[in-house]
Amino acid sequence: MARFQSCFQTALAGLLSISFSFILSFGWFSVPSAQAAVLPFAMPVAYLPVAYLPPGDAITDPRALLRYSLPIDSPEIRQIQDNLEGLNYALRTKQWGRAKREINQSTKLLTRKRPAILEAIPEERRAMAEPLFGKIDAQLEAMQTALSTKDVDSLWSGRRTTLGLIGELEYLMVKGFPYEVPAEYDHLPQLKGRATIEFKTNEGPVTVVVDGYSAPVTAGNFVDLVKRGFYDGMTFDRAEENYVLQTGDPAGPEVGFIDPKTKQYRAIPLEILVSGDDAPTYGATLEELGRFLEKPVLPFNSFGALAMARPESDPDGASSQFFFFLFEPELTPAGLNLLDGRYSVFGYTIEGKEALDRMGHQGGKILSAKVVDGLDNLVTPQA
Repeated sequence: MARFQSCFQTALAGLLSISFSFILSFGWFSVPSAQAAVLPFAMPVAYLPVAYLPPGDAITDPRALLRYSLPIDSPEIRQIQDNLEGLNYALRTKQWGRAKREINQSTKLLTRKRPAILEAIPEERRAMAEPLFGKIDAQLEAMQTALSTKDVDSLWSGRRTTLGLIGELEYLMVKGFPYEVPAEYDHLPQLKGRATIEFKTNEGPVTVVVDGYSAPVTAGNFVDLVKRGFYDGMTFDRAEENYVLQTGDPAGPEVGFIDPKTKQYRAIPLEILVSGDDAPTYGATLEELGRFLEKPVLPFNSFGALAMARPESDPDGASSQFFFFLFEPELTPAGLNLLDGRYSVFGYTIEGKEALDRMGHQGGKILSAKVVDGLDNLVTPQA
């Protein structure tokens, strides 16, 4: 099977002003290689990231990244979410006073800001929000009780459950699809929302959420291929421990999906939504646009980030090959590496990290892939 042959450098930000880089070699489709070597930081000025650790922890929780990427406008719910997302630092370091402040502040904000939060939800969905408020109130109260006895396990569990409920509340706030995809991509499937996909692999199940709000063309292409059964029975032909796990190269001379209707290679554009932008950019890396330090809405922050492979020389040459990012990137937050902005992330692994890790060591096989939720968000081109 053929793969794109190319290479690029990935810059990793260092801790306490120590910086280093990985030079990653790629296959025919651009994917990091296990042959990468750790070298002193020596890159062209145009490629150099700022060598510092940004304030706070990089967000590596895939569910948190999915919550933050929802297209909503409610600073009130985001403030509560920020408090609880940040609670992980207080719990890890056992700063009980800080944890108490963050839980109490979240409780007070939820009470004071409830009218504004409800206002951000379309009227027809507000009845669905009321039970969620009750559950969040109960969880915060239970967390306060757990804090009084320093019950760390209950605090972690309560935080996880409460943030899940907040995510449900935020999902109710989404008001349709937030922008128009350029007409030049009308011939491609598009995902106008999110979908959940379950992979059965020889190493166990893997569940991913793909985000059409941030990458509708990339996610739509992927969901369409899963629906067709394209990936069923495929092996991961690149298994690079601590880097990537890649598949999607069909048997035979083709390197991507050939549409049975047109008999043509289905090419997918590079698609990246930058934080603060109203719609994604297409056909160019952020580096080429002079925006290489800006933050994508879907960054390579999480182990198991799902991204499209493509020819290094052709931003719009992706088709069916994709990869899971297998690196714990606490020191490579968005904007401080050269993966972000160069490849389209379109989802995250929410379950099955252990299976990905095992396949990263030894390879593996997709037995089947199925869309278990969100298939109704797929918009297929009209004939």
